[in-house]
Amino acid sequence: MIIYNVTCNVEKEMAEEWLQWMKTEHIPEVIETGCFLEYKILRLHNPGLDEEGINYAIQYTCESLEKLEFYRSEFGPTLQSKTLAKYGDKVFAYRSVLEIVG
Repeated sequence: MIIYNVTCNVEKEMAEEWLQWMKTEHIPEVIETGCFLEYKILRLHNPGLDEEGINYAIQYTCESLEKLEFYRSEFGPTLQSKTLAKYGDKVFAYRSVLEIVG
């Protein structure tokens, strides 16, 4: 199993709105692609980073690297551009891929 992790730093002033949008619009669109089995939303607690905004990790579980690559090539750019158009530089995101080995 593969975890597609999207870590986001969100400006404090808009964190509640962003989280609501993620739950009601963005994440449902990602799940509707059929590429992921489930997701989790986590809030990171890091005293050094918490000064600069609120940090979240959205973890999507995927069956295989091939399915993830399909998502990234067919759906990722469009969904990422929607987020960028809505929030611009008020949300910084970086992505990582993890493999469950145990």
